[in-house]
Amino acid sequence: MSKEIKQQSSCCLLPKVVIIGRPNVGKSALFNRIVGADTSIVDDEPGVTRDCVHARAFWGLYDFILVDTGGVLNVPPSKGRDADGIAIAHYGGLNSIDCAEDLSLMIERQIAVALEDAATVIFVVDGQAGPLPVDADIADWLRKKHSDKNIILAVNKCESPTKGLLQVAEFWTLGFTPLAVSAISGRGTGDLLDCVCSGLNLSQVTEEPSSNGIKALAIAIVGRPNVGKSSILNALVGAERTIVSPVSGTTRDAIDTEISSHDGQVYRLIDTAGIRKKAAVATSGSSAESLSVNRTFRAIRRSDVVALVIDAVVCITEQDCRLGERIEREGKGCVIVVNKWDTIPEKDIKTMHYYESDVREKLRVLGWAPILYITAISGQKVDRILQAATNAENERSKRLGTAILNQVVRESVSLRQPPRSKGGKKGRIYYCTQAAVRPPTFVFFVNDAKLFSEDYRRYIEKQLRSNVGYYGTPIRLLWRNRQRPGK
Repeated sequence: MSKEIKQQSSCCLLPKVVIIGRPNVGKSALFNRIVGADTSIVDDEPGVTRDCVHARAFWGLYDFILVDTGGVLNVPPSKGRDADGIAIAHYGGLNSIDCAEDLSLMIERQIAVALEDAATVIFVVDGQAGPLPVDADIADWLRKKHSDKNIILAVNKCESPTKGLLQVAEFWTLGFTPLAVSAISGRGTGDLLDCVCSGLNLSQVTEEPSSNGIKALAIAIVGRPNVGKSSILNALVGAERTIVSPVSGTTRDAIDTEISSHDGQVYRLIDTAGIRKKAAVATSGSSAESLSVNRTFRAIRRSDVVALVIDAVVCITEQDCRLGERIEREGKGCVIVVNKWDTIPEKDIKTMHYYESDVREKLRVLGWAPILYITAISGQKVDRILQAATNAENERSKRLGTAILNQVVRESVSLRQPPRSKGGKKGRIYYCTQAAVRPPTFVFFVNDAKLFSEDYRRYIEKQLRSNVGYYGTPIRLLWRNRQRPGK
């Protein structure tokens, strides 16, 4: 990992507010309500949230970074940890997995890191279930370990104004002043935010200009499960931003992280959930996985460039081809990232050449995308992803002058004449112009668009790429009928 890449400090300039509580008390729903967007996955299945989800929130003159976390449970002393320790609920289909405990420890570390520099902690409990021993354990733990922070007890699921008073009264035993809220209806969230902002300093929330106003380049990291997407993000950030586990489907939410390079360029990296075949998702019966897939598709749409990660050993699968088709259809720049390159045995000087030929043959829809060979676990050549993504976005935003464009078209036509119809009518290209960028879109005005076959259109696209570039981005060719000028 290059030392010239550092984590963007925009989040650090703003105070951090962390939401904590046991599973299924409505933390993610409250997070979405405060943020004002469907950012974190909300599902009836416990243990859906695993990685810490960050988002910027506003209330009046204040703005802050809100953090959603996984559900916590007290661990009995028999587990080998002291009574002050906390652990994560083993839900969401993890009970039968041997490494569930390791995954829980990873989530616990993320929560501990999030709480370290938190200005305020929102401790969420379930008003309908009443206070449980787990809630009391978490409350005691917060008092012992984080007494220096502003701790707010939010009693969620208090939709009824009258019944809510009775529900709240039960939680005075936890030692904090309870506040009735409803993440679903929004009841009490205004009072909650007033309490949150009362512990914030206005001078603390004044954000400095970020990177001289340079727009962040959004890079979505997508691929099948267990190809190393989270490892790539962590290697680029230089910290354990997302959980890396051999458990397939560990990542659920789309996690945004900003980093900046030495030249001031800001990158927004979006780690996404692995995508399985539609039939496999349907038969799993997990609504959380379906929501994760939708989050991944949304991440592709809001990105500028997509890093399509494939496993070096498995190479290209049918699912990779489907992802490639979606990336091309969305008009996004793309970098094909071959991860786990160190696992390829007996590599020699020709290995990469043969491997690239295989990738190009199977993934023709992305024939214009550069291919990188990396090892995320060791950080080998990972930083090349950022440079390749920058180049792809520059090509995606490039605009050609009409004179240069038409010169390239005339030369291409002279090398290969347009086809003729069965009646002998010959296709003619009058002129061409670039109508849009991101992706580059060209309009060809011709005498009859039906005369230009798909094969000839691909030939024109190939000539454009070979003469003027556009490496790393799809391009669009539109063919429009028009009478000959002067007629």
